This record gives sequence, structure tokens and C-alpha cells, in this order.
Amino acid sequence: MRALFLRDLALQLSGSGGGLVGVVFFLAVVATIPFGVGPDLALLSRIGPAILWIGALLSTLLTLDRLFQADRDDGSLDLVLTGPVAAPLAVLAKCAALWCASCLPLVLASPLLGLFLALEPAALLATALTLLVGTPAIVLIGAVGAGVAASLPRGGVLVSVLVLPLAVPVLIFGVSATYGALNDAALFRAPFLILCALTLAYGVLGPFAAAAALKLSTD
Repeated sequence: MRALFLRDLALQLSGSGGGLVGVVFFLAVVATIPFGVGPDLALLSRIGPAILWIGALLSTLLTLDRLFQADRDDGSLDLVLTGPVAAPLAVLAKCAALWCASCLPLVLASPLLGLFLALEPAALLATALTLLVGTPAIVLIGAVGAGVAASLPRGGVLVSVLVLPLAVPVLIFGVSATYGALNDAALFRAPFLILCALTLAYGVLGPFAAAAALKLSTD
């Protein structure tokens, strides 16, 4: 698993895996929305957490189509599925590499970009914390869609269509927790714990479902 993780992480960071494309897209979305909304700082502060979460969701979806497609193109996907590492664990290692390459930079950049959206300090911390907990769930959900579309030559759009409805609960509870942090700790705790539960649940179900979809697509 460690060798597979390091291999995929190196590929994602080198640019061939497309992991850095999501980071650039996230920066572009968050930087251009204030120009469309206008100079109303109160409005930007109110919708800022939702902007950061939507940008993170869309940028993650942008990178999911290359999660298995590159390995399928060069034939290494069959070796991964039949290798010494169980298929669900191999999927988990690849998801971890994708998250470190494309989602972790979003989490680290979110407080800085939140300043451009006039977010309060509590909102900056809450947004970064919810993104840290919630983005792994999006990647794990996306692994299932990427596994289904791995056998298709142009499955990028299909991945987004399959994953987006399943990722909406993660988006809802992530934004709700951030808004709750501005008012009361109790309002933050409940949606944040649900967000943690979603990530843990997808962490168990996602690798098995993605491995099953990959095996079906290779048969």
C-alpha cells in the first residue's frame, strides 16, 4: 500500500495525474466569484463558506476521472487489482494519494482565500476543519464513480454525474457546520459529527464498492 501510495502521489504531483489541475481550478473559482458578487463585504462574508465548499467540491470532481483511467490506459490497473494488495486496500491507497495531492492543498489554502471573502476568524477555522474532514468523503465517493467509468473512453462527465448527487449531503453538513461555528458551539458540533460519520462510512463502503466496479469493468 505504501509503494502504491507513493507512486500515485508522485504521478499526481508531476502533473500527469491531473491532481494539480483541481488546485488551480479551486483558486480560479474562489478568486473570480467576488468580482461577480460585487464589493459587498457583508454578502461575501455570509456566502463565503459556501463558496469555498462548492469550489472544493467542483475541483475534486475535476480530478476524479484520472483516478483509474491512467492506470487502465497503460495496463497497470490489472496488475494493481491482481497484486499482493487486496483490491479495496489498493483503492484506498490511490484515494489517499489523490486526496494528498489535490484536496490537502485546498484545505491549507482555504484560510488565505477566506480572507479575500471577508470571513471571520471563526469561519476561517471552521471552514478549514470541515474541509479537512469532509473532502476525503468526496474522494471516496468519487472512487466509486471513477471505477464505474474506468472502462469508458470519455467517462469524465459520467463520473461527475454519478458522484455529485451522493456528495450533496457532505456539502450540506460541511456548510452547516461552518455557519454553526459563527453562532454557537452546539450548532457546530452536530453537523460536524455527522460529517465525520459520513467520511467514516464512505471510508468503509467506498473502497469495496469501487473495487467491485473495477473488477466488473475489467471482465
